[in-house]
Amino acid sequence: MPKYQASWLPAFRKEAASDSLHMLPIGIGYLGWRLEKPGVAAHDLLSVALDNNVRAVWLSFGTQLYPWIDFIRKYERKPGTTKILVQVNSVKEAPVAVQDWKPDIVIAQGIEAGGHGSGSAPPLFTLLSEILAALPKDGPPVLGAGGIVNGSQLASLLVLGASGAVLGTRFLLSPESLYSESQRQALISAPAGSSVRTMAFDHARNTLGWPKGIDGRGLRNSTVDEFEKGANVEDLQRKYAEGVKTGDIDRIVTWAGASVGLLNRIQPAKEIVQEIHKECVVRLQAVNSVLE
Repeated sequence: MPKYQASWLPAFRKEAASDSLHMLPIGIGYLGWRLEKPGVAAHDLLSVALDNNVRAVWLSFGTQLYPWIDFIRKYERKPGTTKILVQVNSVKEAPVAVQDWKPDIVIAQGIEAGGHGSGSAPPLFTLLSEILAALPKDGPPVLGAGGIVNGSQLASLLVLGASGAVLGTRFLLSPESLYSESQRQALISAPAGSSVRTMAFDHARNTLGWPKGIDGRGLRNSTVDEFEKGANVEDLQRKYAEGVKTGDIDRIVTWAGASVGLLNRIQPAKEIVQEIHKECVVRLQAVNSVLE
């Protein structure tokens, strides 16, 4: 099991003043393809989270996710207490996930998403509409992910029929994130259209092995430019390693979704949630007033 995970989970429980008998109010994500790699102690990786009684487990980017879902259901302390979230990137995947895997929540990730995702995924609004039309009315909640940074966008997803949204890039601008101050400033300074889908950073970091069609969306910089021009991979890796040491934003990855141009300030995570909720309510009320 990863040492960092085994150490910070108990530390988080102590910080949250929660004993082992109560649910730890966090979720942990797992990359399916990493669990599927030969020689990986997948059950040990999952059991670390389950032993700490986490509230949710998010599974994504795997070709065989059901065995891990089955393990979670059999291992968890009380059947059904651990919420299982499964991420899909196409309308074809969604019915399989719901009918065969029976997750508690489905995440529809559109092509606008920062970080890793399917390079052939439809835009989120299209994907979400297709998935909702393909699933039974009594199916699990569906959340939208990809390019969502404010309450107006959240409101639009709710009107489409989603049960909620997943945000990533917006929270990278919180002091609680692990991003450096330079990375946060890069996000604030980034103009609209400055995030790109690429495999440049995976080659430069030697983090390959993703399923076919999966790439990453981040801010364009020299690493991306040189990769697109056919630069030698070893040179890219050397320059990237140097950039990590110096914190060079023009070399290292800054993951960012397609709506990065709407971001303009650093806020605590709590304030971000409150602001998004308030704006979402205002937009929904405005829509309701049109119908009156």
